[in-house]
Amino acid sequence: MDKMVVHRLGMDTSGLVVFARTNAALRGMNSLFRSRKVTRKYEALVCGHVAQDEGSIDLPLMRDYEFPPFMRVSTDDHQRALLDLDAAEVGKKMLESPKDSLTKYEVVSREALDGNDVSRVTLTSISGRTHQLNVHCAAIGHAIVGDVVYGINGEAASNGGLDDADLPEDKASAEVQEAIASASAGKPMCVHAKSISFRHPVTKEDLSFESKSSF
Repeated sequence: MDKMVVHRLGMDTSGLVVFARTNAALRGMNSLFRSRKVTRKYEALVCGHVAQDEGSIDLPLMRDYEFPPFMRVSTDDHQRALLDLDAAEVGKKMLESPKDSLTKYEVVSREALDGNDVSRVTLTSISGRTHQLNVHCAAIGHAIVGDVVYGINGEAASNGGLDDADLPEDKASAEVQEAIASASAGKPMCVHAKSISFRHPVTKEDLSFESKSSF
């Protein structure tokens, strides 16, 4: 069954996954994903109130040589640091060029979680990079609620690898993020693959599926 999985969800993400029932469908779906002809939307709760009703996060991603195996936003300084690393020691993947990464977001509502500001957002991953949604949300100062890796005091680099000074003015404060992290401790991360749309590679039928989030 595992070989018929067309794609996978990000870490701790709930929601829709596509399985192929035939090899022809599997090959066709793989082609659709490679050519970005599949539209996937996610629903998430993020820390703080996002000021703009909609926008794009256009930040390249790279593997994090300081916090492997996680990802981070690529900067010129981080790229220069790679020049001093030995591929034999860190592995060739660690030295790969940064990947262009684009996430679009829309604010659905601005809410409160145990008295702390959170925003419910719809996220569309245009490029589909590893941990893209997690890193991008953290990099604009609005980490996903319950994200113990890329959220505050997580295992990966804070702020998606950016300095506090590089974050937008509407970023969630450290106090708010810590309070939310405490309130959500032990609970699933609040990100859900809520819809997926594509043209069936064999029948050519336009298909769309939706799944309601649990948060």
